[in-house]
Amino acid sequence: MRIGFGYDVHKLVPERKLILGGVTIPHELGLLGHSDADVLVHALMDAILGAMALGDIGKHFPDTDGTYHNIDSMLLLEKVAAMMKENGYVMGNADCTICAQRPKLAPYIEAMRENIARTLQTNIENISVKATTTEKLGFPGREEGISAYAVCLLKKGE
Repeated sequence: MRIGFGYDVHKLVPERKLILGGVTIPHELGLLGHSDADVLVHALMDAILGAMALGDIGKHFPDTDGTYHNIDSMLLLEKVAAMMKENGYVMGNADCTICAQRPKLAPYIEAMRENIARTLQTNIENISVKATTTEKLGFPGREEGISAYAVCLLKKGE
């Protein structure tokens, strides 16, 4: 078994979509990034890559490569899932936390879990997504950005 940890943060800006876990969430601000800036998926990909000791998403999907400009992060997660398979791993479980003051994310959590589980070809009970505020403290509390943390356990293929 291998354990991985991931963290990501993106700035909130006007005129961008807010996409988390592959779900477009109605909000007046969206996340700024080279891709669709899905901070949740980015943190999870870093956790998975870290568990396999394969570096981070910047190594595999650099922002200097135009191929990844505005790309759907779920497509990148598919590539990471393929790397898992190539290296003989399957998802044991993943536990993810999104830190955002607004909007309220509870109505979208199950869709995020479903998207991630489907992409990683695992059961939904292996994917946990939670959301929390920072009680108006720090950059998430000031609504300047959103961060996400993820841990995962990978197992050798069964």
